[in-house]
Amino acid sequence: MNKRPDELAAQGRRQFLLKLASASAIVPLGASVSLVALVENNNEEPVTDAVRWGMLIDTSKCASGCDACVRGCNEEHALGDLQRPQTDSQWIRKVEIRDRSSGRVASLPLMCQHCENPPCVDVCPTGASFKRADGIVLVDKHTCIGCRYCIMACPFQARSFVHEALSNQKSYAPRGKGTVESCTLCVHRVDEGQGRQPACAEACDREGHEAIVFGDLNDLQSVLSKQLSASGGTQLRADLELNTGVRYRGL
Repeated sequence: MNKRPDELAAQGRRQFLLKLASASAIVPLGASVSLVALVENNNEEPVTDAVRWGMLIDTSKCASGCDACVRGCNEEHALGDLQRPQTDSQWIRKVEIRDRSSGRVASLPLMCQHCENPPCVDVCPTGASFKRADGIVLVDKHTCIGCRYCIMACPFQARSFVHEALSNQKSYAPRGKGTVESCTLCVHRVDEGQGRQPACAEACDREGHEAIVFGDLNDLQSVLSKQLSASGGTQLRADLELNTGVRYRGL
């Protein structure tokens, strides 16, 4: 049956819109998957929930005034290159906590706590903030729109916003103007699969403090799990029931 010109035009418009919709759906997905795939398959081993990476930080060994962990992180990820504290990102910062009843002051490094139930992931409108199966919380720079909802949602103030164009970046730690970033637990080292510690723990060991223990929370035979079993560990803001991957001793 011959179709009228107006029917042919309508059919052409429908086909065009279908093609446009398909192309729009493919482009952002491809951009997002590329970074996630790079992060998850660097060692050609799938990331599973059989492992949950975490840390135990002993505040009795963390020296007041020492910033070795901060410097180690900055060097590893090329942070602080602008030399302007008001705009530079810092994935770890040293803070002091005072016990109101005893007056005791504890010095500790504060970073992304890699929560099991991360508020930053809950509020992200694009899915840029995500948690890997092994518990590491990351930001996909391809899909981050810089809305900064995650910064407001984080109870630890552990995320930074990149305000200016960057240079001298590391290939394993992509960063970008207008995006949010935070501690990655040195995921590039984790995915090498050779038992390397994050840069902060390595730097702390070099200073002779050995205050940071990194390992698998799910492995009852790991050094981390054995220390937690023997001496326990405190979660920051445990009342929020986030089940943080970073624990502290001596608070």
